[in-house]
Amino acid sequence: MAVRTTGRHSGDTKSHILDATETLFIESGYEAMSLRQITSRAEVNLAAVNYHFGSKEALIHAMLSRRLDRLNEERLKLLDRFDVMLGARLTCEHVLGAMFIPALRLSRDPRFGGNAFLRLLGRAYTDPSSFIRDFLSAHYESVAVRFFDAFQRALPHLPREELGWRLNFAIGSLSGVFASTDTDSLIAGFSQGKSMNNAKLIARLASLIVAALKAPLPDSSQLAAFAAVLGDAAEGGESHGGDIEAAPATRPHELHGTA
Repeated sequence: MAVRTTGRHSGDTKSHILDATETLFIESGYEAMSLRQITSRAEVNLAAVNYHFGSKEALIHAMLSRRLDRLNEERLKLLDRFDVMLGARLTCEHVLGAMFIPALRLSRDPRFGGNAFLRLLGRAYTDPSSFIRDFLSAHYESVAVRFFDAFQRALPHLPREELGWRLNFAIGSLSGVFASTDTDSLIAGFSQGKSMNNAKLIARLASLIVAALKAPLPDSSQLAAFAAVLGDAAEGGESHGGDIEAAPATRPHELHGTA
């Protein structure tokens, strides 16, 4: 049985469904969006979605893959270039550049979503849905491991678990900013109205993130000072002598990156 596509060619209908899905995902996230909303936004019927994708889950996979596959290919190419050029002299700045520069380039290409591209990345890497996390972990595990290993080579003094923690906080916080902010407004505010090319922008971002990654571990006197403050603020709660239970650190396959 032929699928009605409201007068569009099949390829146009498929792209239109993907565009509508991407917009809704950026706005609401995976759990809040439904096939009914997607078909309404795309102005197609459910049969068209089933014909091209088969299910909501397959549609989301296709929507993410059409942006993230190209992004991660470009990231790995740039990281390979830095590895060949620098070898053991690879720094955090170079690894961060390999993560962010391809994203900025693609965000200026209307064929890849234009200004919405970084918001899509931010949403993908901060969405709380286990479905999204599982897809990213499985589909881009080799990319995540490659970048994690590059960070480890650039920061050999950091224990693996500590590096995982710091990457989780530093890159995760940036993903949250991109998920909720218009990129042009963000960059304009960050640059304070001055002209800023990709290299300058990455240098500014890297200066913040690298500082977090390279920060010294707290010594016993700092831990004692925090324990004293926290003990005073507990209002009679039991003190544990400053011991803080650590949650599991980021594993390499969970470092999916961001814009």
